[in-house]
Amino acid sequence: MDTAVTAKKKWWDGGYSPFNVSYGKLMMWYFLLSDAFTFGALLISYGTIRFSSTSWPDPNDVFRSFPGMGHANLPLVFVSLMTFILIMSSVTMVLAVHAGHMRDRKAVAKWMIWTIIGGICFLACQAWEWTHLFHEGAWWGRNPFHNVDGTLASTNFTNFFFTITGFHGLHVTSGVVLNIIILANVLKGTYEERGHYEMVEKVGLYWHFVDLVWVFVFTCFYLL
Repeated sequence: MDTAVTAKKKWWDGGYSPFNVSYGKLMMWYFLLSDAFTFGALLISYGTIRFSSTSWPDPNDVFRSFPGMGHANLPLVFVSLMTFILIMSSVTMVLAVHAGHMRDRKAVAKWMIWTIIGGICFLACQAWEWTHLFHEGAWWGRNPFHNVDGTLASTNFTNFFFTITGFHGLHVTSGVVLNIIILANVLKGTYEERGHYEMVEKVGLYWHFVDLVWVFVFTCFYLL
């Protein structure tokens, strides 16, 4: 009597990516994961100090100014505008990636230009906010704002604020530079010759990560 032998099927036998993703895209995910650990460590450190303190400055008092409005009391209005600009730049990046999948070079260039404009506008807003706070006396090692209970605040608030928002701003700056480089290649037809726009997708992953991190930064510093 013959015995049927069923061969065990391998789920992966080499020669191609087991995750159906290119090497470059996989490395970008690894980089973003490591960067997430860095931001996570900074925000956890901030949260530990923040919630172990008996009192803390009120964000509604600290972030109440708006460009060109003098001494108008507009709590969180300006930072809400900054957040809207950054989120909209993420939307335009999605449209650029989609256009890349469609091999529509003109649309890719158009949406990447809007993404770059959004990033520059966000950085300009952040520069104004930093300058305004500096003129109010806030900087590393200096905190002119009082706690909610009226007591004198420590410099922990300003030290963490300028460090973490500055670190995020550095990421936005890097993203803008990368987007400009990719845009130049799009305009030259580099990716059209390659037959794909994967580089647009990879830089898009980085840009979405920067936007996502801002949501956590916004929540920690401006809402809590």
